[in-house]
Amino acid sequence: MSLALVYEFMVNGSLEEWLHPNPTPNDVDGNLKKLSLIQKINISIDVALALDYLHNQCKSPIIHCDLKPSNVLLDYDMVGDIGDFGLAKIIQESMSETRASISSADLRGIIGYAAPEYVKGSKVSREGDVYSCGILLLEMFIGLRPTSDTFRDNLNLHNYVVESLPQQAMEITDPVLLHEEEGHNGFRYSLHERNRIYQECLEMVYRIGLACSVEERRRRMSIDKVATQLHLIRQKLFAASFLGRMRYE
Repeated sequence: MSLALVYEFMVNGSLEEWLHPNPTPNDVDGNLKKLSLIQKINISIDVALALDYLHNQCKSPIIHCDLKPSNVLLDYDMVGDIGDFGLAKIIQESMSETRASISSADLRGIIGYAAPEYVKGSKVSREGDVYSCGILLLEMFIGLRPTSDTFRDNLNLHNYVVESLPQQAMEITDPVLLHEEEGHNGFRYSLHERNRIYQECLEMVYRIGLACSVEERRRRMSIDKVATQLHLIRQKLFAASFLGRMRYE
């Protein structure tokens, strides 16, 4: 018996299209796809909750193995859904982890997002998905792919952020988010205080991304804690009047 996954039509395409839009002749006025800070936080929460469901709430835990922007789909309300389960593995109830690994051919499609232990032939695990989630988080808020030419020699996205915090947190942030921050006119706090909160929330996001993408698998943050921490960041932004489009699950 064969099984099929049926998705609703995702009118807003993939996260990849929003993080790295390709200019067209119709974009002469700079009308490219752009995500606000709150939208990025919301989508990050959606991804974390989806992974938490796959890892901890399914009868047999599912490891996605291919989390990257092109596999995060956005519906009409910009809710993020994880798609493409072509590489997914199921952990049997009688086992603490699956015996499956990822082939070298499949690894080529997830360069930059694959956990380092996968390259060494280790079995897939929840922590492997967490690593991919951490890289995705960093990419979303910095605006650079993990395969960017910026990262050469021994430098990678994770190390780039490590070396930049805390002094250069704003310098490494996606310029689109910095322009958004300049345009806010919140009234609950002074401009100085709102700028401080904005930077603090970005640093919190970066530290979550780093905690997820450490090389040692056992030291990575659990996905349920990722979701909890991201919710706290959203509440902090809400309190400071960075309202955007708030969603509550």
